[in-house]
Amino acid sequence: MNENFEHLLQGLERFAARAEALMQRVESVLPQALAAPDWNAAIAYRYRKRSSGHGSLEPVRHVGAMTLADLKEIDVQKDKIQRNTLQFVEGRSANNVLLTGARGTGKSSLIRACLNTYAAQGLRLIEVDKADLVDLPDIVDVVAVRPEKFIVFCDDLSFDDGEPGYKALKSVLDGSVAAASPNVLIYATSNRRHLLPEYMKENLTYTHTEDGEVHPGEGVEEKISLSERFGLWVSFYPFTQTEYLTIVAQWLASFGMPESTFVVARPQALVWALERGSRNGRVAYQFARDYAGRHGSLA
Repeated sequence: MNENFEHLLQGLERFAARAEALMQRVESVLPQALAAPDWNAAIAYRYRKRSSGHGSLEPVRHVGAMTLADLKEIDVQKDKIQRNTLQFVEGRSANNVLLTGARGTGKSSLIRACLNTYAAQGLRLIEVDKADLVDLPDIVDVVAVRPEKFIVFCDDLSFDDGEPGYKALKSVLDGSVAAASPNVLIYATSNRRHLLPEYMKENLTYTHTEDGEVHPGEGVEEKISLSERFGLWVSFYPFTQTEYLTIVAQWLASFGMPESTFVVARPQALVWALERGSRNGRVAYQFARDYAGRHGSLA
């Protein structure tokens, strides 16, 4: 009898262990609430979504050491972004920001520079990829109780028709029943002013076909409604040759090159830009990095 009881007990223990393992596997694929990270670990975080579908806020250990003084030839744009960010950090009213325009002109760098400038005053940044914007309400809920001020940063933002992140972002910006959290702003960069592709046929509102939309103008209005929810629009423009060379000189100085090399490097900097087909801050930085490396400066 005792042997049968022990055998039964062992069978129950094996069953319980298998049941526990099964429950753990089931729980691993079920939706879970977004957990708060260690807020003392960094000043910037990146939202990552794993293959299991669970999202997490991961600290960015090494934020680029960009300062506002490093950014040249965008003084007007810099003043607008800095003023808005300072208002936000100080607890005054501020706007969500859409930075649009020419590539490589400092849109993303300007946001990083503001983070570095005001981190000591409680500013934090959370970078969210376009594909993960559907989880934006969960992110806002996690940070809403924190004393810090959070910029949710979406880089190179644009949407194709029907993408789910479009409506999620639209609701968080302005349009949800819940009020926006006072310690969260959305800063986004894009090469598209209206964030969605636009077609010539959409302007032909006076034409109608048998299977066409009855009110095509409303479709156009829907497309621009997202960008209109950003209270502050800041536009960036291609640099002139003089502006480009000024930025080259600034980056050469940052790499420790003596001032005497600036004039010598100018022709090479212009050829570099010609080969790249663009004169912008990114190209200027890449040239300066290459030039300083070739002439013995430590990067």
